[in-house]
Amino acid sequence: MNAETPKAAELNLPEAFLLLATNDKDGKPEVPVFALRTTLAGAILAELELIGAIELQGKNVRATRAAPPTDFQHELELIRGKSRPHTPKRWVAMLEGRAEVQRVYDRMATLGIVEHVGEKHLGVFRSTRYPEKDHSSKVALLKKLEAALRGASPAPGASEAKTPDAGAPPSTGPDAGAPDAGAPPATGTPAAPAPDARTTALIALLQAAGLFGKLFPAADRVRADELAKDYWPARAVEDELRMIRLAQEEAATL
Repeated sequence: MNAETPKAAELNLPEAFLLLATNDKDGKPEVPVFALRTTLAGAILAELELIGAIELQGKNVRATRAAPPTDFQHELELIRGKSRPHTPKRWVAMLEGRAEVQRVYDRMATLGIVEHVGEKHLGVFRSTRYPEKDHSSKVALLKKLEAALRGASPAPGASEAKTPDAGAPPSTGPDAGAPDAGAPPATGTPAAPAPDARTTALIALLQAAGLFGKLFPAADRVRADELAKDYWPARAVEDELRMIRLAQEEAATL
């Protein structure tokens, strides 16, 4: 497993989100398509911000003078080329779409992480799925996220065993073992280290998409909320999804 772990580092943020948002076996999204497309658009903004290509200035997104290499050069040029700046929510609405999702999936297919599977209806390809081909990248991502939610640094090749006594001396009392994840640190105990910015961004996007609870049902939601608090790309996703759901509800009443 250790030898496979570096593959996770090859994934940009949109790819990491899409991989976690896709069912391993059937290759279908774990969230409604509109939520997948909207959150992916937010992940593109987050990726561009993480590499220093864009930043939030006041209420609007603006391109910086830095121009690092990126898989999302087209999106960056759109932002840079606009004569009038837009809010994060506006950019999420402009970037979301089937083409963006398919392009990210296809790059993961070239990396050998997922497989492009087309389904025919009456001899014509009508739907496409992306089941996993190599599970190691997803395993590495989940380990890193779990470590961040526990407030620990993921050791290379560390086991995912959830039993606190695995490989450790037997506990000597009822309170022995790992501290409760939701309990405040004891006096004199340093606070849990903050994860890197990329991991924090991914947690925030998973929450915005409604995926966090599905992936980590037993995780400390308080810590997750604190990590994701006020992350502007995720807030933009939440705002856009709220508008989409309201529009759907209104249409259903007509």
